[in-house]
Amino acid sequence: MWIQILLIAAIILLAVFMMRRTGADSHLAIRRLLMMLFVIIAVISVLFPQWLSWLANLVGVGRGTDLVMYGLIVMFLAFVYTQYRRNAALQRQLTLLARKIALLEAERAEEHEPDTKH
Repeated sequence: MWIQILLIAAIILLAVFMMRRTGADSHLAIRRLLMMLFVIIAVISVLFPQWLSWLANLVGVGRGTDLVMYGLIVMFLAFVYTQYRRNAALQRQLTLLARKIALLEAERAEEHEPDTKH
């Protein structure tokens, strides 16, 4: 009984922290809806573990724990993929920014260079 209370409290607390605005949130509404769905499923799984076993048997997996593990593997791979895409986009932006700074500094150095041809 106590472990269920602790697990549910941890799930809700983590969900609240994860749903806070960070300033650069894109697709915040979708993220919040998916997080709420996850919280509901997690709480039901904690309160009624036999439900998870029933669902696992329904989809052809032996145990509920295995179903959770498979789901976590899929979520982890999706996370790795999105982080890879985000990192690649940031690297492109950083490269463009570095190029612009280099060009601006070259222009500025050219403008301030003393004229030695006379």
